[in-house]
Amino acid sequence: MISQQSRHCTVELQALPSRIGQVRRIVSAQLRYWHLDPLIERAALGVTELLSNVHRHAEPDKTCTVEMELLLGRLTVSVHDHDPRLPVVQDADPFATCGRGLAMVAAVSESWGVRPHGETGKVVWFTLPASSAAVPKISPYDTGLTLDTGLTLDTAPPYDTGRRPATRGHRSEHAPARSTVAG
Repeated sequence: MISQQSRHCTVELQALPSRIGQVRRIVSAQLRYWHLDPLIERAALGVTELLSNVHRHAEPDKTCTVEMELLLGRLTVSVHDHDPRLPVVQDADPFATCGRGLAMVAAVSESWGVRPHGETGKVVWFTLPASSAAVPKISPYDTGLTLDTGLTLDTAPPYDTGRRPATRGHRSEHAPARSTVAG
């Protein structure tokens, strides 16, 4: 279920390796839709680590819910599962092939945590600052140069200025007025 007004997205799934990749794509697509492209890599990495922990450790089943909520300039990504055991950050051996997931979540996020959820479950969450990511700094008179975000003025709406970059030998013309409602 995706609600445009509250900027809330929920996905229920079985935390199986094949599903984790699908959820990464859903997270990426949703953040693109919300114009939060700069958060995609960190959000996808964080949700991958949390879902991998559900796959590896959760009992009695692997059913979980991934929730993303954008509120007051902060993106919160949470994973709810049915295992009441709370995770613990471990010091992984340098040659260990696992045990670094929560440390990675902590490293890429602004904050993270875990809380019990009822009698038989928990929620593990992390936050990312979204206030500066939501509106890339683009001048209305940008000449189409690629910015750090990878966007150009032509691909940057919803804040369309109505102008198009001038091409060599041609004057810039005004485009018809458009309005975009971002969700």
